This record gives sequence, C-alpha cells and structure tokens, in this order.
Amino acid sequence: MIVPQQAIVAPLLSVQGLTISVRDRGVVRPLVSNLSFDLRPGETLAIAGESGSGKSITSLALMGLLPANVSVTSGQLLLNGVDLARLPETRMRPLRGARIAMIFQEPMTSLNPVQMIGAQLTEAIRAHEPVSQAEAKVAAIEALRQVRISEPARRMRQYPHELSGGMRQRVMIAMALALRPAVLIADEPTTALDVTVQREVLDLLRDLQAKTNTAVILITHDMGVVAETADRVIVMQSGRLVEEGTAAQIFAEPRAAYTRELLAAVPRLGAGAERAAPVPPEAPIPIARLTKASVHYDVGANFFGRPTHRVHAALGVSFDIRPGETFGLVGESGCGKSTIAKALAGLVPHHGLIEIGGKPTSSLKAHERKALRRDIQMVFQDPMAALDPRMKVGDAVEEPLVIHRIGTPAERRARVEDLFRRVGLSTEQMSRYPHEFSGGQRQRICIARALVLRPKLIICDESVSALDVSVQATVLALLQELKDEMGMSYLFISHDMAVVENVVDRLAVMYLGQIVEMGTRDQIFGNPQHPYTQRLLDAVPIPDPARRARDYLRPSGEPPSPLHPIGEAPTLADLIDIGGGHLVAKS
Repeated sequence: MIVPQQAIVAPLLSVQGLTISVRDRGVVRPLVSNLSFDLRPGETLAIAGESGSGKSITSLALMGLLPANVSVTSGQLLLNGVDLARLPETRMRPLRGARIAMIFQEPMTSLNPVQMIGAQLTEAIRAHEPVSQAEAKVAAIEALRQVRISEPARRMRQYPHELSGGMRQRVMIAMALALRPAVLIADEPTTALDVTVQREVLDLLRDLQAKTNTAVILITHDMGVVAETADRVIVMQSGRLVEEGTAAQIFAEPRAAYTRELLAAVPRLGAGAERAAPVPPEAPIPIARLTKASVHYDVGANFFGRPTHRVHAALGVSFDIRPGETFGLVGESGCGKSTIAKALAGLVPHHGLIEIGGKPTSSLKAHERKALRRDIQMVFQDPMAALDPRMKVGDAVEEPLVIHRIGTPAERRARVEDLFRRVGLSTEQMSRYPHEFSGGQRQRICIARALVLRPKLIICDESVSALDVSVQATVLALLQELKDEMGMSYLFISHDMAVVENVVDRLAVMYLGQIVEMGTRDQIFGNPQHPYTQRLLDAVPIPDPARRARDYLRPSGEPPSPLHPIGEAPTLADLIDIGGGHLVAKS
C-alpha cells in the first residue's frame, strides 16, 4: 500500500484545542471553542462558515493581533513547534509578515490613509529584509505587477483613497506576497475583486505555493473559490468546528446539516435562467436615466503647475433604470462602476445628463437635492469606512429618519428594530459599536440603513460581497421582497456574476469606463457577444471540485489604463443593436 505524501509530511502549523474568549462588560464568553486542525507545507486549508462563526478571530489569534479584551484562554498555536499564543510581542514581531502573513478583509481600514502605497509596501519589505530603499522599491513595483495593477510605478505615488476597492485589495495581496511567507492567511482575499482578477489572484497563490511550498489558510464565504482552490475544508458555526474533510468529500457528501444548508445557498451560474419573471416594461419617465455621462479627473503637473494627464473613469455611459427594475453593472475593478454610482447619487461631478424621475440633477436647488437623497440611497462597498466608529449602530440606522424628520422617536425605533430583524441581526445588537461586529454583519447594518427611508432607488455597490452565502441569500430575498412590496428599483453593482444573474433584470458590462455590452439577463448570460463579457463568464468559479481543472486564458502584457495625456481622449465605443435591445460594442 502506498502511503499518501500528505500523511508523512509533518504539520507546519498545528492548532490544538484553541479557545478564544472575550471579556464584555465583566462577562467572559467564548468566541471560538476547542478548535483543532493541522496545516502542512504547500497545502490550502479553507475555513468556511457564516459571518461571525469565528473564522476571522481565529486568524487574528494566529497573527497575535487579538483586541485587548479578547485572548486565547486555552489551547496551542504551534508554528514549527513554537507556540504563537505564548510569544511576547518582541518575539512575535519578526515572525509576523516574514513567516506568517495575512491578507485582511477590509483593505481601506488596513492601509494607512496618509501614506502613499509605495511607502507602505517598501516599509513592509525593509522591516523584514536587509535591502536598500531602491531595492525595496523595485520589489514593491514587481509585487504590484504580479497582481496586475496597471501602471504600478504611478500607483506607488498614490494614496489608498485614490484607488478603487478592488485595487486596494490587490495592494494588500501584493504586500502579503512580497515577503514569500511560510504561512499565508487569506481572510476573504477576493471579496472586493472582480471574477477575472479573482481568477488571476487565485492562480497567483497557486503559483506561489508551487515555487515556495507556502501553506495557505483561506477564509472565505465563496464556496466556488473553496471548490477551486482548497485541498481540505473546515466548516465552522458559532465558534465550533462542525465538519472537516477534503474538498471533494465536503461538496459531494456533506455530513452536517449546516454544511448542506451552506452549499444549498450558493448562487450558481445558470440558475437565473430558471426565473420566469418578465423584464419590467419601458416607462415614459424612468426612475433614473444617464445620457452620455462622463467622469474624469486630471493628474500630474508640468513646470507651470498644469495637469498633464486625465483619468477617464467613465466615458459616454448611457442607460436607464425602470420602475421596479434591478439593473446590474458588472466589470473589472477600476472600470468605472462605482464612479457611475457616485455620479448618479450626486457624490462626484460629472459631464453629460443624469435625470432622476425626469429631472436633471444639475438644475436642482438645495431643498430639491435633499429630497433627492431621500429617494436615492446607497450601500457602499466598504462597510467599516461607511459607519461612524463612535456611533452605536442602532443610532446610525436611525439617523436618516432624524435628518428627514420622519416619525416620532418611538416610531423610528420600531422601524429600526424591524429592519435589524429582517437583515438577520438582533435588536440587542443595536447598542453596540461597528468594531464589535464582523465584516459581514457590518454590511448588513449598512443595508438596513439604506432601507430605513424606503427610497425609490437603492444603489447597491458590492452590497453582498462581504456576506456569507446563507446570509447573502437572505439579504437578496429581502431586497426582492421590498421591490415586490414597494416597487423599489435597484442599481446592482457586483463582481459576482452568479449573484448578478440571479437578481438582475437587465445589465450593462463595463470595460475601461465604457459600456461594451448591454441587454436583458437572458441575452447577456445566454448569448454573450463581446469578448470581454465572454472572458468574465469563463472566469466564474464553479462550486464543484471535480470541475477545477478548467482552461482559462490568462491575460498577458501590461493591463490597460484609463489614463491618457490631456487632449488625447480614448475612442468612444459604438454600440450596435443585434436584436431585441441587445447592444454590443464593436471589438
């Protein structure tokens, strides 16, 4: 009998009987209870489970980054025989980043907002390697190039707020990979990434493992990512391990009822075609209409202080959103999806025409703009950055009602309590602060805040990207329920093509600030015509380990950029109707 190679390789990391507890208002309660697992060199171990199940707090314990009121109360965290839980900070600091590194879930809160990207990358490299500033800069640029960030040398001189959410996540991945650690903890590493970059990043992690035998702990709610990357899977619920096995075993024969529920909630590409609801008809006055909307900003400076280049974030974008419709915007990170959403909400200046309810937004008076903000609400991509850290979450959800003077205090409180229950949170949690919640729970709070005014249009900018699949399904069902009840419309922005197919009526595909294909859900997903749309769909992870080895053509060369010298505008895409309102740009 041949002994499997995995069985004879000693664990690189061994977690034994781990219990993590929090002291809250004088009461000690466990967050993780008696967790045990091993991780071998070159292995990918996925930890899956609902938001708040203990996945991220386990990773923070491994990194020695637990909050002050949270501690390891029992168990061992052995990295090459050294118990990380017992190490003082002076001994843990050299290991953190060099031997065990982490890609954090929320890049905006993990990056220093007052330091340039380059300074943060080179600082991380020089903290662990004896290299010069120039050598560290070369390594940093190469790390950015590996995660396919366009113009890496220019990005080094930018601040985090100047990058899109997906680009910030890629910077975090580049920072973690630059030092080639022995153990890499990836906490939702592809949450903010579109499917093509997600595919490239997962391929990059596999390449790193092949070259350096790095072990990866993948914390994710995306079961498609688990199926395509994991060797073994741990399923957690309420701080406890409920099932463990190989990826093939977990997907083919899940033993625990919770695991079966988790897999049943996974959105699958192709399932949206089974939905029989017709596309809402055209209306004389749509909820929103964009006509050749463009957003650009100037960068650089010549000798006279004048800008030298222009970033065309969005260029000639035209579409409308009908009453009761869910309109989707998909495309790569940095393609202009969020920029268009902000222009629609009046948060960034724009050129072209944007109408809300038939009224041009550029001609509205101050009091009309306030009324407009009641009708249009936005769920932002980064929930931690969208919530005031000093305000209790119940007050944050109630605040829009106070601003618009809606209802009595008792009525406002009752509406907030109802929304907390409907998004899967308890009313007792209303008195807590944002930092006391997991990333997925914070996103649910943001969704409740957007719903509290019962607006006509909700802009969902990656609104379910931080949610585990079961809660994601609940929230999407809630959004559909509210649409049916109130005739509400949505602009749904997402990189998750399977989710998009299951919720939208019509959608537009954006590339480098322009729409390259637009049509109904069935037209785009059933008959994609533009090469970029086809590439997006080919990159979607499939929640089936047996279909892991699919051919995917990796992009080569330098990623294209929306940056052009002033006076040199990109060519505007010419959309052709190929039948039934299915518009495709000439490629």
